[in-house]
Amino acid sequence: MSPTTGGPPVDPRLFRAASAVRTQLLVAAACGVAATGLILAQAWLVSRVVAGVTSTTAAALLPLVAGVAAVALARALLSYGAEWAALRSAARAKSQLRMRLVRRLAAAPPDPARSTGELVTLATRGLDALDDYFARYLPQLVLAVLVPVAVLVVVADADWISAVVVGVTLPLIPLFMALVGMHTRARTEWQWHLLSRLGGHFLDVVQGLPTLALFRRATVVAEKVRDTTDEHRHATMGTLRVAFLSAFVLELLATLAVALVAVEVGLRLLYGGLDYPTALFVLILAPEAYLPLREVGARFHASMEGVAAARQVFTELDRPVGGAAGGTTPPPVPDPAGRALLVDGLRVRHPGASGEALSGLSLAVRPGESVLLRGPSGSGKSTLLGVLLGVVAPTGGTVRIPDRDGEPADLAELDLDAWRRGIAWVPQQPHLFAGSVADNVRLGDPDASDAAVHAAARRSGLDAVVARLPRGWDTPLGEGGARLSSGERQRVALARAFLRDAPLVLLDEPTAHLDPDSAAAVRAAAADLLRGRTALVVAHDAGWAEHTDRTVHVVDGVVPADPATREEAFR
Repeated sequence: MSPTTGGPPVDPRLFRAASAVRTQLLVAAACGVAATGLILAQAWLVSRVVAGVTSTTAAALLPLVAGVAAVALARALLSYGAEWAALRSAARAKSQLRMRLVRRLAAAPPDPARSTGELVTLATRGLDALDDYFARYLPQLVLAVLVPVAVLVVVADADWISAVVVGVTLPLIPLFMALVGMHTRARTEWQWHLLSRLGGHFLDVVQGLPTLALFRRATVVAEKVRDTTDEHRHATMGTLRVAFLSAFVLELLATLAVALVAVEVGLRLLYGGLDYPTALFVLILAPEAYLPLREVGARFHASMEGVAAARQVFTELDRPVGGAAGGTTPPPVPDPAGRALLVDGLRVRHPGASGEALSGLSLAVRPGESVLLRGPSGSGKSTLLGVLLGVVAPTGGTVRIPDRDGEPADLAELDLDAWRRGIAWVPQQPHLFAGSVADNVRLGDPDASDAAVHAAARRSGLDAVVARLPRGWDTPLGEGGARLSSGERQRVALARAFLRDAPLVLLDEPTAHLDPDSAAAVRAAAADLLRGRTALVVAHDAGWAEHTDRTVHVVDGVVPADPATREEAFR
């Protein structure tokens, strides 16, 4: 993404992924042209003011001095406006990239090699680092293209010998930038890898802290976090060391080049080969030819973290999606209300696991049938629901949904967004957002009316909870639903499911952490949700057997004996 890395200065994928990048580049180009003109005007005015001190009256110099002040003010305002516009563009571009990343992760399971923490770090801290890229690197890159060329042309018109010296020494700076940049890129990529690993590991540790403390493993994990932090610290200091050294090299080259111009101009001025105003004009302009190139190298080092994060986002976005990839149109999603689910030889192995979570599970669910899945913890029940939700990628086997004509459609080939619209999911620990009660219920159907929301609440028993809240439906719940008990949070999740009115219902341990009275109330409310729908209920709670059509036991990732047959499922 820079001349110093062997790639294009502006990654074309950024143009395709974020329209704000195109706008920002146009704004940067316009500001660069204006800044170049102001630089040339300021150099001419300053040279005339200094040269006229000994030969012109103060009154005659006043317009020139006022011109210098006006140009300086204009440059300051232009710099402020350009950075303000760049930061706005950066905010829009980051938002667009985040939305694309979230949609991509929602459309298909993430790369198993990436942890949740790595993806969170990528979408937050990583993309935030693009501010330096947009606000400083891109504008400086435009100046690095425009200013040296303009200065060289103007100097050539004023003094061709100085122009030759500038033209010969100017390419040395990009050359050394390329040499330093090739070394910096590898270091920055490694630094970003360590930061992602640190962020992912830290998030996983915080989420599992109660479990670690319970098993007295918190100290051991803290040591691993400390080791990862030290690695990241060493990598960061190494990158900074290279950045400082490269800045020193570029400064030294630019200083020597300007010194060469000053020496030859001074000698010719001494022997009368050059007039004083022209010599002064050339000496003022010469540093301006090298300054943008020096600055673009420094700005690039500051923006490399964001660039590395953007590459990781593009890697995730470009990752092929199973089934519907390759530009083919996904088959229409069958209606699960009157259709069956046929799971055949399903296999799943989680990253880093020694064994399979599902090892050839086969299960047939008849149209409109509710099935209770029971079995010991770790037997693969929740993994099966994850496959049906499209958040767990199977390593073998198929999940098929027959259409109205009895033709089976493979879940891996369906449009996941359309498929998920037909699913109501109630997890063991539903996530509630910091919005109001109504906003949290309306996640089930964002376009639902207030009347529909209230009706779903009555069916789930949430209306009694809302009546006790200080502001009713407008009561903010706090992050994670801090104002509600576990049973009340489950009622919000049930209300979402009722509001969605989906033909396929998936319940994952909805009463696992509830007291007997709350569990009975949730089961009674869910019984209405299950009626007439195809449903899978994962639960250790034997009370669910009263509300489901049959019970299937899952042991070690398989169903030892499923009474439903393939032929029955396809009827």
